[in-house]
Formats: sequence, C-alpha cells, structure tokens
Amino acid sequence: MTIDDQRFLFITGKGGVGKTTVTAALAMGLAERGKRVLVTSCDGQAQLGQSLAMDPESGKPLDDTVRELRPGVWGVRLVPDACLREYGLMKLKSRVLNDAVFGNRYAKNFFAAVPGLRQWAMLGKAWFHSTEKTGKINRFDVVLFDAPATGHALEMLQVPKVIVDSVPAGILRTDAQAAWEMLCDPVQAGVLLVTLPEEMPTNETVELQRAITGELGLPCCGLVINQVIPKLFSSADASALTGLSGDSLGPLELARRRARREQVQGMCIDRLLATVDRDARELPFISSALDTGALSRLKAALLS
Repeated sequence: MTIDDQRFLFITGKGGVGKTTVTAALAMGLAERGKRVLVTSCDGQAQLGQSLAMDPESGKPLDDTVRELRPGVWGVRLVPDACLREYGLMKLKSRVLNDAVFGNRYAKNFFAAVPGLRQWAMLGKAWFHSTEKTGKINRFDVVLFDAPATGHALEMLQVPKVIVDSVPAGILRTDAQAAWEMLCDPVQAGVLLVTLPEEMPTNETVELQRAITGELGLPCCGLVINQVIPKLFSSADASALTGLSGDSLGPLELARRRARREQVQGMCIDRLLATVDRDARELPFISSALDTGALSRLKAALLS
C-alpha cells in the first residue's frame, strides 16, 4: 500500500518538522486526483485553513464545523468539548437531553476526570468521518488527521485499545473497537511519520516508529523527510574546505557550514531509510512562504 491508498492517515512527528504543511500538500494532491478529502486538526492550526483556501488572503482558521476549503477538500478543527457534545447527540438522539447532560457541572467534572476521554473525542470524531455516509456512498474518500506531536500522538493512538480492554460492553466500547480495528488494518489506515534530516528529529522518529509498530502493533504506511537541501559538496570537497583557513564569517566558513550540514543530512537520511522500513519521500527545502505554489511543489514530491 502507498500513502494515497488509505482511507485514514494519522500524520505525526516531532514538533516543528512540518507535519501540518505535509497534511496540506497531501490534501491538495489527493483532491486533484479526484478524491474527497477531509483534513482534521486538533492543534487549532490557522495555517491549514489559510493554506488550503482558494484565496489564502481571505482564508479563515479551521473551526469545529466541517466546511469546504477548496474543491475536493474539507476541513474541521477537533475541539474536545465540541466533539464530546456531538458524540453525545449522535448517541442520545435528543438535543434537549444532550444539553441537559453536557450542561450539568457534575457531568462536566466527571468527563474531565475520565482518562483519555478528550483524546478519544478527537480521534473518535476523525474516525467517524472516515465511515460517514451520504446516502449509500462515503461522504469522504480519505481523512487526513494532522495529529499531535510525538508523545501526545502515542497517547492518543493507545486510547481506543485502552477503552476496549477496560470499559464494559456498550456503545463506547463498540465504537472504540471499530476504530481500533480500522487503525490496525494496513489496507484502510496507517501512521505517516514526518521528520527532518537532523539528529534530534531522526532519533525521535526512529523511536516513534518502534513504539507504533512494536508496542502498539499499528501499521506505519510511510515516511516523509522534510526540508532536504540539495547536495553541493562531495566528501572530497568537504575535506578540502576543512583544511582551508578563512574569516569566520566569510564565504569559506559559510561553505564549511553548508558542507557539515550536508554530511549530517546524509547520515540522518541513511539511518532513517535503514531503520524505518517504509515508503519514504524526500521533500525539498522551501525558504519562501508556504503559499499554493509552494504546496504544489511539495504535493508533486509526495505523490510522485
């Protein structure tokens, strides 16, 4: 399977590696292939709504209502309290009863104290939209979840299994079981890892992949190495630069720094490809603003 085959993609990585940018570029690319794409985010990213809008200048941040951002792409922000209320309304089927339950301060305190419930509210809503129907057809062909960063992502991925193992039989357990079965199925879902070719993000990505596939037993469907710079210097060039003297702020020093960065990048990419045995894509470093043109370059690399 490849990253454009799944119905549900959980996109995560160390904070600052560009997972939101990857989500936006992937959404654009899949929509251009004729798919109906829903982008979900639990980080309140204004960037997603603005990047994917047809007119980025007037693009609005995502909110808790599903809305179309551009042809073929919809977006929604996953707000825990709003997700819980929506889930309650779906199951109680009465707005009056739902408002009575969620307007009660004792119920609010109870919900706040239940471990993992807020994470399940967000993940559960994203999962629901991957199964949602309009008549007899799926409302969306694929759901892209711009998930939390590494540690919080792992906690969120564990929640459905924890519910299945610890909650008595009932609606909540049934839904969690269905969500967990989908997450475990590599034909339907996968975790897409996003990283940078730098030492700390590489270390964290290797550990994250081991935790997801080893401890949780979930499929990783791909690896995106973001912000890859073109190689300017060979190993011989780098060695020659080391032996030259020059101003610490001059062109020679800048060349040495670039050569060192390329060496680190090469070692990190080699390690990632050797240890994270998944479909890998390298995205170019883009110094300009992430407008529609920049996202077009990235989507081409993602879906080539």
